[in-house]
Amino acid sequence: MAPTLVTRMDAITEEELRQRLDNIGLRDRHRLSRRLDDVRRGRGDADRLTRDLVAAEDVVAARRASVPAISYPEQLPVSQVKDQIAAAIADHQVVVVAGETGSGKTTQLPKILLELGRGVTGMIGHTQPRRIAARAVAERIAEELGTELGDVVGYTVRFHDQTSPQTLVKIMTDGTLLAELSRDRMLWAYDTIVLDEAHERSLTIDFLLGYLKQLLPQRPDLKVVITSATIDPDRFSRHFDDAPVLEVSGRTYPVEVRYRPQTDDDSDQVGAICAAVDELAGEGRGDVLVFLSGEREIRDTAEGLRATVDERTEVVPLYGRLSAAEQHRVFAPHTGRRVVLATNVAETSLTVPGIRYVVDPGTARISRYSQRTKVQRLPIEAISQASATQRAGRCGRVADGICIRLYAEEDFAGRPEYTDPEIRRTNLASVILQMISLGLGDLDAFPFVEPPDHRSVRDGIALLEELGALDDKGGLTRIGRGLAQLPIDPRLGRMVLEAEKLGCVREVLVIAAALSIQDPRERPTDKQQAAAELHARFTDPSSDFLTWLNLWEHIREQQRELGSSAFRRLCKREFLNHLRVREWQDLHSQLRRVVRTLDLAHDSAPSGPAQVHQALLSGLLSHIGLRDPDKRDYVGARGTRFAVVRDSALAKKAPQFVMAAELVETNRLWGRMVGRIEPEWAERLGAHLVTRVYSEPHWEKKRGSVVAYERVTLYGVPLVTRRKVAYGSIDPETSRELFLRRGLVEGDWDTHHAFFAANRGLLDDVEELEHRARRRDIVVDDSTLYDFYDQRIPPDVVSGAHFDTWWKRVRRDSPDLLTFRLEHLVQGVVDPGDYPDAW
Repeated sequence: MAPTLVTRMDAITEEELRQRLDNIGLRDRHRLSRRLDDVRRGRGDADRLTRDLVAAEDVVAARRASVPAISYPEQLPVSQVKDQIAAAIADHQVVVVAGETGSGKTTQLPKILLELGRGVTGMIGHTQPRRIAARAVAERIAEELGTELGDVVGYTVRFHDQTSPQTLVKIMTDGTLLAELSRDRMLWAYDTIVLDEAHERSLTIDFLLGYLKQLLPQRPDLKVVITSATIDPDRFSRHFDDAPVLEVSGRTYPVEVRYRPQTDDDSDQVGAICAAVDELAGEGRGDVLVFLSGEREIRDTAEGLRATVDERTEVVPLYGRLSAAEQHRVFAPHTGRRVVLATNVAETSLTVPGIRYVVDPGTARISRYSQRTKVQRLPIEAISQASATQRAGRCGRVADGICIRLYAEEDFAGRPEYTDPEIRRTNLASVILQMISLGLGDLDAFPFVEPPDHRSVRDGIALLEELGALDDKGGLTRIGRGLAQLPIDPRLGRMVLEAEKLGCVREVLVIAAALSIQDPRERPTDKQQAAAELHARFTDPSSDFLTWLNLWEHIREQQRELGSSAFRRLCKREFLNHLRVREWQDLHSQLRRVVRTLDLAHDSAPSGPAQVHQALLSGLLSHIGLRDPDKRDYVGARGTRFAVVRDSALAKKAPQFVMAAELVETNRLWGRMVGRIEPEWAERLGAHLVTRVYSEPHWEKKRGSVVAYERVTLYGVPLVTRRKVAYGSIDPETSRELFLRRGLVEGDWDTHHAFFAANRGLLDDVEELEHRARRRDIVVDDSTLYDFYDQRIPPDVVSGAHFDTWWKRVRRDSPDLLTFRLEHLVQGVVDPGDYPDAW
């Protein structure tokens, strides 16, 4: 476009100009459209607008030219229906693609979208529920397109971004896309969003589905593709106003399901798995995929299998904590037989090649939030029918498959059809915080696929109130706005904000980053003692939190002295997971950058343990405990009881008060990562949460005031049991009454006021007169004297100190205001002369 075409608005039609704007990148289109309006009003620079428009057109042209030649593997079921999928995407804003595991939808959909011209004006954002899957999917798509990873196809996961300005397809975790909303509310970086594995119904996926439902009317150019296993895809269709659903068959070979319930003689799971693997060895060649609930179970099973299988069989673990190189072993070509031991990461997110057989114990560790205890539980429980079907679907790709289920067929039939979505089994504090921060309105009105339980919403709000993030009207406080900008759990974010006040940001950033990741310290089953001895060097006897600081300093010192390869070998020798160490350091660096943007002072001098623990406690107020010496556990919040985990430095020498980084219920409620605290810290930090109860208010002559005994509890945990406190500000009415009655009427007060001495003297004389008259009806009763003072002394005088201040001002004008006269003290007419001292 020549400069004159923009300078002279009559030289180009509105339609032509809009057409050119429609063919540039979305970010540039949004930006230049506003500048065009300024030019029309005579406020903008037309020549600069022209140059920027031409540059934006060149960028799009280069991106369009970079689209590689695309082909589709014929053996994948999705390749057979790619034309139908492409037509549906072209004709509709939202399309649901449902297919069984292994249909190829994850790897082929981005290629279909590229053929449709998507990814040019904005990236194709393709989400995965797990980091390991995001990396593997990106590598696979880049390989199929014949491009370098990070060029046309890139990926972004926490702490690692392998994309470039030329990237057309960006694979990322759904959490990464959620985090981008804070800086790109309209998602201008993308022209297409693919939400993969939506059937997993993670909290992040449910939030993104609701957000996209609100966003699509404002972004008619944005395409959304939702992929799901064949698990209730119609629910997603209904959510997006009856979007079309395309189903793709995934299983190419039949799968035989065998039920092998564990008997009393074979109750050990490792033994049952070894027996199943041995049974499958007689079925022919092919790899075996075994599903397990966690790393410990994988290690135990690996140890059992290596003792029973022949030397030609390779046992390979697969879980999120493994390094990228170790994870790649699963996907690399190999000879011989292989047994892959995987968590449910292999259930839907990844397709492990060469699998012909599956062993399914039928359990998984599923995170659940307890409404009663207000803690997140990690019980191992039976998986749903849908999950069991997904696991069985992992075999039968290369030949007829066999799935051995280590439970009875009746057990399978009695299981729930689907796994509860995460939104119904987790605390919602983070989601509520982000929704308020993004201005998305009332949680009840947000278009969730399935609305959360109201009790979970209340608990999420209660946690934010505990952290001081919400004001009385439900808006964000200064603390809340800070928490919304920190890329960590709200509890950990609260620690960082409090650390600035206490001058210990440096230490708390290290600990907060450590608490955000899985523990980098490893304890292999066969080398537990050696690992424990090495890790004991970093233990702080008073706090597991300070142990992190000791380990951090050791790592930094070793990195300064060693090269990267030598440091990696050191980690292996000292049973430290190098990938988790690097993740810890990356998150720490990220938090430091955020701290700078929030203008938080990053202290340079080391801080003491007391300051560090107080900062940590600000985020753990409902995770405190008081030791019960009789039962050797801790009384926790809301009537719970927990024990300190056995590998804690405080497990044997238990202090009176502790805080725990997390409370997790397995066989019982355990406090993990604990540190000693002082009750006064909790009282100060939880001032908006504590309950104060007062008992036995009484007058104290020496103090000249009313005092009572105070009991302070935080979520039911006693912080103070019997502390003497001034009662005047707590109950002014009762304090005033006791002051007038005990101090003035009964005279139980040490004071030098003249009226007080005169009144006591006159009262003694009248009582003597009554004695001489041998009558009991001369002196007025105490209630009359109380009324005398009550009518003259103002309501805000509740103690001797208050009285002194008031009387100093009043006695100048009314020195006799409080002085008794005889008629004030006697009833009727009494002549003292009638009762002489001598006759």
